[in-house]
Amino acid sequence: MLMKKVYALLICVTALSARAQDADLWNHKRCAVVLTYDDAINVDLDNALPALDSLGLKATFYLIGSSPVVAARMEQWRVAARNGHELGNHSLYHPCDGSLPGRSWIQADDDLSKYTVARAVREIRVNNVLLNAIDGKTKRTFAYPCGDLTIGDSFFYAGLRKDFVAARGVRSAMDSIGKVDLNNIDCYAINGQTADQMIALVREAIRTRRLLVFLFHGVGGGHTLNVGLNEHSLLLHFLKDHEREIWVAPMVDVAEYVRMYRGLH
Repeated sequence: MLMKKVYALLICVTALSARAQDADLWNHKRCAVVLTYDDAINVDLDNALPALDSLGLKATFYLIGSSPVVAARMEQWRVAARNGHELGNHSLYHPCDGSLPGRSWIQADDDLSKYTVARAVREIRVNNVLLNAIDGKTKRTFAYPCGDLTIGDSFFYAGLRKDFVAARGVRSAMDSIGKVDLNNIDCYAINGQTADQMIALVREAIRTRRLLVFLFHGVGGGHTLNVGLNEHSLLLHFLKDHEREIWVAPMVDVAEYVRMYRGLH
């Protein structure tokens, strides 16, 4: 009888311990949220960055190396990196697969379907050199332009795995720490959502102990895919107000944490 009681107590303690660990799964927080901003556009520096910095929140900006905003405002990107934001790689020219439906807007020179894998890999590596010249860092993450993963039948990122900590895709989902695909991290693309809708996603991430990644383009304008300035601000304030539960960090930091947690090298 005594042994049964001891056994039952051990089971109870183990279960409580597991729940406690689960509650603090993400760097001692209940969930992780990554804010990502694509395409290196002026509103990143004019609208998004000041809002983030006013609250001490860190994010990832995925830069297209050929963007004129990279060339014209390089020192501001350098300061952003110095202040803890990640400058991620969004390719040199942002090539997308022009053979897919609805892609008539893609110019021939930027048609990923006409690339070779070697060309795609080479251009992405050149962009890494540019980003290193801006921020001096060697670890960063990649974001697939248009979410396109393949050239023909080839998964072109296969040749780049050693160049990056992880890569972000575009599929709308949030994942547990054991299910995050570091070769194609899920995210929610934002275009016109209200603050309440975005905050509902955060609450779901807290409830389910998952990773939630936001993908922004325009913030208060600047892109056809856009979120209102006030809606964006309300989301950031919610994250700040709940920072005891939510780990907000750049993608590179979260991806490295996932690797460490899962014993990956």
